[in-house]
Amino acid sequence: MGVSKLTVTKHPHGCLLVFPPAAWEDFAARVAALPMESAGWRRLFIGNATEIEIDGSSRMLIAPELREFADLSRDVIMLGMGSCLELWDKRRYLDQEALVTASPMPESIRNFIL
Repeated sequence: MGVSKLTVTKHPHGCLLVFPPAAWEDFAARVAALPMESAGWRRLFIGNATEIEIDGSSRMLIAPELREFADLSRDVIMLGMGSCLELWDKRRYLDQEALVTASPMPESIRNFIL
């Protein structure tokens, strides 16, 4: 049987992070261990975390405050990011991607892919 519950929280880039249980536990533990100067980031990630259930049709209902934060409308994009997913409003993601591809490639990425 697959995962029936996920944890969704805010990402500072304006999307939502979606975690399966084990990945969320690891992420939340690492965030909770951050020093006091990171308290605002703990609030962003842990304070806004919401556990959601996947229904029998593989749908998930995102809380209204998280939908509003990520400006989720009708068209969304879900990206696999290793241990979690990013859930984006399609227009917001395309704007973000255009910014990234228009900016100079960081040395670390250039050395990695070229």
